[in-house]
Amino acid sequence: MEENSAEEHHYYYPLPASAPKADSNLSDAEKGGTCAEENSLHNKPSTSQSNNPGINKYALGGAILASTNSILLGYDIGVMSGAALFIRQDLKITSVQVEILVGCLNVCSLIGSLASGKTSDLIGRRYTIMIAAATFLIGAILMGLAPSFLFLMVGRVVAGIGVGYSLMISPVYVAELSPALTRGLLTSLPEVFISVGILLGYVSNYAFSSLPNDINWRIMLGVAVFPAFAVALGVLAMPESPRWLVVKGRYEEAKQVLIRTSENKGEAELRLAEIQEAASASITGKDKGCSSSDSPNNSGTWHGQGVWKELLVTPTRPVFRILVAAIGVNFFMQASGNDAVIYYSPEVFKEAGIVNEKQLVGVTIIMGITKTCFVLISAMFMDRFGRRPMLMLGSCGMAMSLFLLGFGCTFLKLYGDTHDGLVIALCVVAVCATVSFFSIGLGPTTWVYSSEIFPLRLRAQGSSLAISVNRVVSGVVSMTFLSVSEAITFGGMFFVLGGVMVCATFFFYYFLPETKGKNLEEIEALFEDQTRPV
Repeated sequence: MEENSAEEHHYYYPLPASAPKADSNLSDAEKGGTCAEENSLHNKPSTSQSNNPGINKYALGGAILASTNSILLGYDIGVMSGAALFIRQDLKITSVQVEILVGCLNVCSLIGSLASGKTSDLIGRRYTIMIAAATFLIGAILMGLAPSFLFLMVGRVVAGIGVGYSLMISPVYVAELSPALTRGLLTSLPEVFISVGILLGYVSNYAFSSLPNDINWRIMLGVAVFPAFAVALGVLAMPESPRWLVVKGRYEEAKQVLIRTSENKGEAELRLAEIQEAASASITGKDKGCSSSDSPNNSGTWHGQGVWKELLVTPTRPVFRILVAAIGVNFFMQASGNDAVIYYSPEVFKEAGIVNEKQLVGVTIIMGITKTCFVLISAMFMDRFGRRPMLMLGSCGMAMSLFLLGFGCTFLKLYGDTHDGLVIALCVVAVCATVSFFSIGLGPTTWVYSSEIFPLRLRAQGSSLAISVNRVVSGVVSMTFLSVSEAITFGGMFFVLGGVMVCATFFFYYFLPETKGKNLEEIEALFEDQTRPV
């Protein structure tokens, strides 16, 4: 799609007459800056549009190192789906205890996601990633050595806090490091690594499932120590976020990072000037009505104070719309039931007619491969097609797949004695299609969207709030999935989840403007007073 048609085709909300036009000849501040649009940046050439540059290797390296942290969550999701079978047999726990064991990691990750925003504003994005990896490492050790269900729960709680830190900080760091034209791809990498981690978890299930039941699940959970340790070491080779460095007044360091993530030194200097301009106006609250007690005069002393007040107590209309968009996309990501389907995939496949434990684990590996392939495809095309099309394609596809899965499970429930091979195959395909469409849309795009739409002053703590909603919904769905499915059948559960995805599609259409190709400093303008499409 041609860049000069962005306003006509890319934006869901047309800008009001008073808002600056999204013209490729205007600067970032002119196109989007509510903070800097009235300042001297009007005369600067745009840095968001280069002549079809490739992927910056330095930005790619930093994004990969940060996103590797997400392997830890993916591995836990994947490995627990199989380990829970053996934990249940070894520790003699009930279905309710299994639900609590599985879901508590998501609920406890709420602690990490809420704390991560303030932590990253205080000590930086880079060291917050190290905290995430170190916390998960401790949790993995505790889970692998757990002599009882209670001890195992303690390990899950600790690991959950690390997961919460990781889910917020990785996308935010990558978004702040990445050039605008490849931000979608690079910020999708956390979801790519989550999918890789899930696949590794499935492989671990398959590899260790033949061991005695009192050993196999401990090894499955304990081997997560190794990637956690590698991530903690990898942080030492990562640059700090240039936008965080600007907020702290460390301009020379920020410039050096921008030089390495830009096409040339001139582009880096322009990007630095734009970030400085936006950060200065934003953090001092010149056009936000902030009091001097909320905003310091010196950006180097700013540690995120006053952000929660602006987000929840006195939000402006653009900030309120940003918050609705970020919370909404995170809510629907987990309300889709994807995590629960993956956590309980053996139970789902049992319902679909597969009863052999080795076959169950084998089918989950196929599902993991499918999921990983589709998230890679989504990441590669997100910067070409945009966020909204990928989201709506994914949610529509999930709705159809879930309805199909609900039909198949209902048929097997009513006529289960026949074990119709065609219906069983249909259910397996429907499960794989569900996770594949999730990987096309909600999976990667949620992290991209919620990390890029907040203004700099609100980004870390605003993202942490949105991710907290993500974690709460994930925990609730994971901890009730089996119980609700027993009450209304698996088929009924999938029909409900399909209905949720229909609602998600309408939400994405009406509330999410397109952010493709925009610098972080210009995105806030998309949420100014806009009219609804006819």
